[in-house]
Amino acid sequence: MKTQEQILQTTPIFLHNWTSKIDMIKDFENVYITEAEYKAEKPPYANVEYWEEKKTKMTEAIKRYENKNILFASYGQDNYSGDAWVLFEEDGKLYEVNGSHCSCYGLEGQWEAEEVVLAELENRLTKGTFGQDYYSGNEFSNELKTFLGIES
Repeated sequence: MKTQEQILQTTPIFLHNWTSKIDMIKDFENVYITEAEYKAEKPPYANVEYWEEKKTKMTEAIKRYENKNILFASYGQDNYSGDAWVLFEEDGKLYEVNGSHCSCYGLEGQWEAEEVVLAELENRLTKGTFGQDYYSGNEFSNELKTFLGIES
């Protein structure tokens, strides 16, 4: 398995419904603006005031995640439900965030980080069923094993 230093040098992985940090932030913060809309120089739709409001909210949200070095993030949304998992580094420590929802809600308000130990993750991946959520489509076990350098 890779060391924490090696993992921190790896390119971040975003899977399934997420392709970037902004994608992840929008779901946890309930600021539904795409990365392209956020970065656009001109309003991408007619309601300019609404676009500017969403851009402002996303800018504020991005500031809250500024010191969170996202390493691995996956979010699946099948069968009218969603399941998310995020691994990040902040101040030299590794943390994970778990989120889920039914069809009525999203991930908003579920960013609750818990410190995680690499050996713990390895055990959950090799001895358990971590990352094998077939129901919501958030299957990331194999990708996370590769990312962490865990032999299958």
